[in-house]
Amino acid sequence: MATDKKSKLKARLPRGLADRGPGDIAATQTMIDKIRAVYELYGFEPVETPAIEYTDALGKFLPDQDRPNEGVFSFQDDDEQWLSLRYDLTAPLARHVAENFQHIALPYRSYRFGWVFRNEKPGPGRFRQFMQFDADTVGTSATTSAAADAEICMMAADTMEALGIPRGSYVVKVNNRKVLDGVLEAIGLGGDENAGRRLTVLRAIDKLDKFPPDEVRKLLGPGRWDGGEEGKGDFTKGAGLEPDQIDAVLDFSVEYAEGEFSSTMSSTRSGLVESGLELKKVGHFELLHIEELVRQSGYGPDRIRIDPSVVRGLEYYTGPVFEVELLLDTKDEKGRPVRFGSVGGGGRYDGLVSRFRGEPVPATGFSIGVSRLQAALQLIGQIDATPAPGPVVVTVFDKSRLADYQKMVATLRAAGIRSELYLGNPKNMGNQLKYADRRKSPCVVIQGSDEKAAGQVQIKDLIEGAKAAAAIASNQEWRESRPAQFAVAEDKLVDAVREVLARHDVTWG
Repeated sequence: MATDKKSKLKARLPRGLADRGPGDIAATQTMIDKIRAVYELYGFEPVETPAIEYTDALGKFLPDQDRPNEGVFSFQDDDEQWLSLRYDLTAPLARHVAENFQHIALPYRSYRFGWVFRNEKPGPGRFRQFMQFDADTVGTSATTSAAADAEICMMAADTMEALGIPRGSYVVKVNNRKVLDGVLEAIGLGGDENAGRRLTVLRAIDKLDKFPPDEVRKLLGPGRWDGGEEGKGDFTKGAGLEPDQIDAVLDFSVEYAEGEFSSTMSSTRSGLVESGLELKKVGHFELLHIEELVRQSGYGPDRIRIDPSVVRGLEYYTGPVFEVELLLDTKDEKGRPVRFGSVGGGGRYDGLVSRFRGEPVPATGFSIGVSRLQAALQLIGQIDATPAPGPVVVTVFDKSRLADYQKMVATLRAAGIRSELYLGNPKNMGNQLKYADRRKSPCVVIQGSDEKAAGQVQIKDLIEGAKAAAAIASNQEWRESRPAQFAVAEDKLVDAVREVLARHDVTWG
């Protein structure tokens, strides 16, 4: 019966999502192993929370208020309870700690990684599903909170270097949300009635690593068109600040002196005093304490430094905030310049666990954007996304002898050699070899009736064969190179395949 073309379903991937192949998956696993090693060196232990939580447990902390469900994918269960896909790994951790508060050792030091989901407008480098790797310390005392913050910053720096990013090519930037909250209070944005506008300001400042100050000025004012001109692209509504308010915010966020924390904070001191703000209230001394701790541990301003433009887009941060920025300038595959910007961040969130317990529970943490950082590492050649070699392919020369070929596959697998039986149409040997090439197989096993009668198998070295074919076209001497196909006794199959794998350093590790 003919298929109705009109009823055929169109295969399509939703915007903001991506399929991943073997190379990407292997590269991700390599990254995860390196990150895990650093986190465990610092004494953090794994925990896993589900991808779905009760919506009220996650809270309304995302800055995407212009999206459905405020940036969260949500649905109603059959008992009319609202559930949501997690938008980060921190809010679920707060629920886990609160629910198990009596059974865990405080301070609770844990790490976890997994997919998170944002109902955001998709765009270049902006996905609706992406992977994060977090580490958090929950339940510190008031006297050791700054030490927990400093430790997170140092661990972030160590993780970047463990991933192959050289010193000087990254920086961990530190700020304090209390500082910016004080600035906003000084320009008249204090109080609960201005909570929405404050969040819009935070979202705008958080774009300073992507947009020049003039574009951020638009977001602080009436708004910004994505296309750069009115009517072009989508429109993002701004915070609606007056020009003098915008100047105050940008002066604080952009005009800062690079270098030591103390000198940078001193450069902002006069402006804060003129605004009538108490330096202790806005977190000045918290930053100085973090500076002292990281410097005593040998982390200079080339690795960890203050940056008043760091705000972090999530609303639940209550104190110090951190951000890791890659300073590498490179080019993509089309030769266009690429600046990676932020690849991770975090901060202090003393109110998340308190929502469940009704008592202060200090907490601080850091999250690496694995998906974003992986793209950066691949572009600079620090991680290989090339798929691992495919399996050894046992070809089917005689359809009546499938059991013999399957036995060969079983023998190879028992020896720990990745292998498979060709399961396509065995009519054409050329198609089988093409299949093995597409699978990037190091070699194939062939046994026709003549080889079977002689108790032999043929091993075709596909890697060597490709080299020889390329060389023959340019240099006749390569005709005398190692044969790409050879016969061995059937009982020497495993040894012969191992020799080929060793010759080309093939592993599936």
